Amino acid sequence: MGINDSPFLEISDTMNTYRMASLRRLMADVVIVRECKHGQVRVLYGDVIKVEGDVMMIPANSRLAGREGLDERMHQAAGDGLREACANIAKEKRKSNLQPCGVGEAVTTPGFDLPASNLVHVVGPDCRRPTQDNFRRELLRNSYAALFEQVEKLEPRETLVLPPLGMDVFAYPHREGARMTMEIVLGWMDAEHDPGVDMVLIVTHEDNFLNNMKTVYRESEDQFPGVDRTREYRKGKFQ
Repeated sequence: MGINDSPFLEISDTMNTYRMASLRRLMADVVIVRECKHGQVRVLYGDVIKVEGDVMMIPANSRLAGREGLDERMHQAAGDGLREACANIAKEKRKSNLQPCGVGEAVTTPGFDLPASNLVHVVGPDCRRPTQDNFRRELLRNSYAALFEQVEKLEPRETLVLPPLGMDVFAYPHREGARMTMEIVLGWMDAEHDPGVDMVLIVTHEDNFLNNMKTVYRESEDQFPGVDRTREYRKGKFQ
């Protein structure tokens, strides 16, 4: 038996594979899996910055400044190139007396040091502001529509990674936001029009939002677009 044929090496390779799989699960645990007409939607618990995809959404503010919450963390992870790109967009918009990116709008930049080819910066409702909180449902729908419009212009776009809009420092009510996020994203992936996306990964690290998402899903599982595959996924019968 040669050195490369040793059963101990096979055991070692198996253990390394197991460890890598365990590390991936720690980065983002799969909580919900739903199959839609055009692909899958999965809810993951973990750090969105470490989840790979073709397109990643950043929950931005209207200045594209990346100065608070998850927006700031994603800017820091992307590096100085992203700040420069956002500053250039802001500069051009202000030449026309426009906000860099208004509520319900989206702009696209390269991914820089984040694990995605492109980033879509979306400004959702900031519920700390009464004028936006009062119209938060409509604003949230508009924000997701702006995201989807940008995504459908991009290549590649097979995998879309997104933290739920309006959460984190923007203070959208978690229960309502969880329901609307599922309705809007699942509706997009199950509509007649094919968006060209095979996998949407909704990634959160907020325990409260995740618990509300699981509660909403249990209550309305049979009402959402698509078919639940969570149980099959956990049993290894669905990939």
